[in-house]
Amino acid sequence: MVFKITTTRQYIDKSGNKEFKVSRGKSCNALVLCTGNSCRSIMAEALINHLTQGRIQAVSAGSDPAGYVHPKSLDTLERHGVPVDAPRSKSWDEFADTSFDYVITVCDQAAGETCPIFPGAPKKLHWSTPDPAKATGTNEEIEAAFDEAFALLKARIEGELL
Repeated sequence: MVFKITTTRQYIDKSGNKEFKVSRGKSCNALVLCTGNSCRSIMAEALINHLTQGRIQAVSAGSDPAGYVHPKSLDTLERHGVPVDAPRSKSWDEFADTSFDYVITVCDQAAGETCPIFPGAPKKLHWSTPDPAKATGTNEEIEAAFDEAFALLKARIEGELL
């Protein structure tokens, strides 16, 4: 399923960078990339689909998919009331012929990798987010790491896509 933005609103952020926000009522699509596609990109996909209420249709993938979705990422989404279908860890190769309006990297490693060239001219965004799967400590400390990643992703979506 491919949607196109028919209009966008441009603004200049505090650092002087040009940014684009999706105009209300217009539909488009986004690909969220991370190396393993097991935590951050899964949470970002669900958050985008939930918060934009269908205006942006998000999918996620990884350069080297882990082959599983981290259970704590699903727990975090559930705890925050974000519905999740049946996410799965998948390769960005599945989307090689898909045109996207946005290609969003959520980990520094994926941002530094040579990504496939997706058709069209997607707006590229990088949202550096610490990997909660690497958190150690008590269950509460690990949960806090997932909540921190969730909050960072939610703030970026609200600030840049809504």
